[in-house]
Amino acid sequence: MVRALATAGCVAAEEEADELLAAAARHGDLPALLARRLSGEPLAWVTGTTRFCGLELTVHPGVYVPRWQSEALARAAARALPPTGTAVDLGTGAGSVARLLASARPDARVVATESDPRAAACARANGVDVVVGDLFDPLAVGLAGRVDVVVGVLPYVPGDALDQLPRDVVDHEPLLALDGGLDGLAVVARAVADSTRWTAPGGWLGLEVGGGQFEAVTGLFEQAGYGGIEQLEDGDGDPRAVCGRLAGRTARGGQASSR
Repeated sequence: MVRALATAGCVAAEEEADELLAAAARHGDLPALLARRLSGEPLAWVTGTTRFCGLELTVHPGVYVPRWQSEALARAAARALPPTGTAVDLGTGAGSVARLLASARPDARVVATESDPRAAACARANGVDVVVGDLFDPLAVGLAGRVDVVVGVLPYVPGDALDQLPRDVVDHEPLLALDGGLDGLAVVARAVADSTRWTAPGGWLGLEVGGGQFEAVTGLFEQAGYGGIEQLEDGDGDPRAVCGRLAGRTARGGQASSR
């Protein structure tokens, strides 16, 4: 099995074999599970689970698989969230970031939004409070100006660069979670502009972006009135996200850091 996985291009073939064996012990039919993985289907869809910031998450087929590269942003958002504050996770997908926030701040209110009903169902399976709709649209109006932390892993791949992604990603994972429009920032730009209605004065905004987009996104943050803007790095030291605080009073007890 390890040899078959390695031949198919799986970099961590031994680890994947162990996960497939564990999944087969739960669900049975190891040959069928292996065949699905060899076809390029994401491992998390095949096994039904993945890990994010040490938490085990359910991942339904058809839902974007949380990446470890997003963990730095999730942890920074958790640090920025006051213990009894309010957070909104935009485009939550399987609910990985929202789940981490709720775990780190059990007395805070964490609400997630998601435009894909399949992903929203998966987030609910992970215990996330999620409402279906685009970005801030489905939020209760009473949250306007009261959100301490807004975070999002939104689509940011430029449309003409989608074919440069790994073949299994393009063939299987939802385009809605990847395609950021012509320059990759169509959704990100809307999120930054719309966030000012919802973020409390002194509140924190953090969004994942791609290489080469940091200058443009920093400009979007500045135009929207955010200061103290920082660039976050992932576990490999690669730039991964932009964050800042909306002009106004200091948020209640939260503390953000780029490390």
